[in-house]
Formats: sequence, structure tokens, C-alpha cells
Amino acid sequence: MSTRPAPSAARGPRINGDELVAVSVLGQIAHPVGRASAYRVGYDGTPRVLPGTGGIVLNRRIGDLCVGLAGDHIEPGVALHNNSREVVGPRDGPNTALMTYACVGNLAEVVSGPCAGRRGLVTGKHGGINHVLVDFPTAVLQRLRIGDRVQIVSCGLGLRLPEHPCVEVLNCAPALLRRWGLDTRDGALRVPVTHLVPARLMGSGLGKNTAWRGDYDIQLADAATRARYRLGSLRFGDLVAIIDADTRRGPLYRTGRVTIGVIVHGDSTVSGHGPGVTPLLTGPASALRPRHAPDANLAALFDIRPPAAARERATLVERTRLPRAEPRPLARPREQPAIPRDRPARSAY
Repeated sequence: MSTRPAPSAARGPRINGDELVAVSVLGQIAHPVGRASAYRVGYDGTPRVLPGTGGIVLNRRIGDLCVGLAGDHIEPGVALHNNSREVVGPRDGPNTALMTYACVGNLAEVVSGPCAGRRGLVTGKHGGINHVLVDFPTAVLQRLRIGDRVQIVSCGLGLRLPEHPCVEVLNCAPALLRRWGLDTRDGALRVPVTHLVPARLMGSGLGKNTAWRGDYDIQLADAATRARYRLGSLRFGDLVAIIDADTRRGPLYRTGRVTIGVIVHGDSTVSGHGPGVTPLLTGPASALRPRHAPDANLAALFDIRPPAAARERATLVERTRLPRAEPRPLARPREQPAIPRDRPARSAY
């Protein structure tokens, strides 16, 4: 990952940088967790056995297409979970803190194992399974081990935009804001994004009371809507705008509001699920205006790697749909023997 400063043209809006506090937090590379059944039943009624969350994903990183993979909720790069216990607080307190503190765009450093000293980038948070996702170069991914410890310099909690008080910032590091290419026109903050997403497509994650510890999913089952908004071309790390969505206190539908976030995990065959979005900015549509930029992807903004071409792909459900069986011809009814005329038929009663 490039450590050069962002170009001066992409410095972005003024922030309250002198108020922010940097805190180190840590997690271990999480092992995938199996369930009682190996099968996931898709919204098409088909059971499938697929790789899912956790582990080290070696061949999918930010910038890669995330639709149509033979996987379910694939987390690119590595997934972190803090398995430690503290003498105070709830049992999962350390991991809850990791989920809260880590911000997209924070630096992460491996602090144990053969890759100690190598650096990566926080790319998102996956709620439910409660993982923080980090991208590393492919050569590092190939040498990392399950359980290796990764430390993150968290900076972003309390981040404000003094010139845009109606826009709230969540899960976002100052480094991302500097590189994003945000600008102001007619008093509104203009934000580069790759896709617009109507809020009616948002599914899993609704009903949670915080947007600081995870994501919520874009449903792709409706082929016509997916094609209209080009959502089959989504990539890990894409920055997208959800129209009529308010995530200040938890995701909900609200007209006249916009939420802008980052694609953090892949598509799913399960009803109500799909590519996950970790919210970064939310505010009224009059103050927060998305503008289309094909390379508004973390991989490009941080000079990590060129993003894949944004081409439309069918979902896994469509790719693996079983052909309809040809209707079998109806069997010809057997001819009933004729009743002799010289004697009447017997009654059945």
C-alpha cells in the first residue's frame, strides 16, 4: 500500500483534526466458523455448500468483483476478531471495542508471526459475525496464519466536518476523507461514488440500533432493478450512495436522506442478504450529493492496485439455476372393456 500523501487536490473538506484521538486496538485473524448444517438454503430454495466468512481469502481483495462468486458473504483479505477476555466489562467487550474503534482507512500492522511488521488497510466492518476486515498485499496474504495478531491505529471516532454540520461521519478515517476527492458546490458536499442504490433494496442489518459496528446488505434477487442500477458490477471497496437512507442511529428508510458507504463483503444466496455496505457519511440530500466516479474504490484511492473493470455479472443463484425439466407427456388412459349388451352392469352399491 502506498504511504505517499494524498494529492493536494484531493485534500477534502476541513475536519476537526486537532480534536481527534488515536488509539491502538488489536485482533487476531479469525478462523471460519462452521454451523450445524453445511448447507445454506438460497432464496431460490436450493441448498448449497459454499465458503463463507472468516479466514484468509487469498484470491479476492478490494477492487475485485464481488457478485457471482462461488461463496457467501465472502470477506476479502483477512477477517479480524478479538478473542480476548478482560476482567471488567462484558465477555465480548474487547471485540466490541475493536468493531467500534476501527475505521475504514486506518492503518493495520501485523505484530506476530512471519509477517510481523507488514502493513495493511482497514476496509470495512461486517456485523453479525463481528469482523473487522483488512487488506494486505497478496504476497503477505499467502504467508499470514490464522491467529496472527494485527494491530490497528484507530483514528476517526468523533470526526466532524465543521463546514457541513448536517453531514455525520461514521466509521471513516481522516486518511480516507483526504483521498476521496470530496468537494463543495453550492454549499453541498459532493462525494464520488461508483453506484446509486435505492433504499428499497437494503435488507439484512435493518433494525439494528447502531451503524458503528457493522454493515447492512444490498439485495440483488430482483434482476430488473439490479440491471437498472448496474449492481451486478459491484466490487469490494466500491464507494456507493444509498438513496433515501438514514443511518445516524441505525439504518432506516427516510426520504430526502442519503447514506454513502463502502462495499465490504460479497453477495449471498440467502434471502434478504447481499453485498454489505459499511456506512461512512449520512445526511440530507440537500447537503450530501453523490457524483459518479468509476474509480471511487478504496484500491484506487489508496494506490493499492487498479480496480477490476466494472462489468455486469449474474448472481450465483442465476449461474447455478437448474434447467427446468421438460413436462412429461400425459399417459394415455387405458381403454375400459366394453360391457356386454346382453347383461346389465352391476351396481357398485
